[in-house]
Amino acid sequence: QVQLVESGGGTVQAGDSLRLSCAASGGTFLTYTVAWFRQTPGKEREFVAGIKWSGDRIDSADSVKGRFTASRDAAKTTVYQQMNSLKPEDTAVYYCAAQKLGTSRLVTAANYAYWGQGTQVTVSS
Repeated sequence: QVQLVESGGGTVQAGDSLRLSCAASGGTFLTYTVAWFRQTPGKEREFVAGIKWSGDRIDSADSVKGRFTASRDAAKTTVYQQMNSLKPEDTAVYYCAAQKLGTSRLVTAANYAYWGQGTQVTVSS
């Protein structure tokens, strides 16, 4: 069973960049699909971007396409989300999530069994 440890959130200005990290504790992401979700108060968790266990990227959400990119290190112990050209509407708590293998419905939060603790990203205008 893999545990997820997130880091990298913070407060930035519109147009800035941030990189979030999701580290696997007690294992690797070799056989896990890892995705990033975000949540704002009163709303459901929204899929953002992710990496399949095969290393292929999951198509990112339209709201972040071209700005956010998920990647994985060669050791398969950390998944990153590079966030560029941040906008105030990107303000949210960001979570990484993992599911064993994973071949379908990869943008649905309910299909992910393992979750990180969340990290706050605040973008000021």
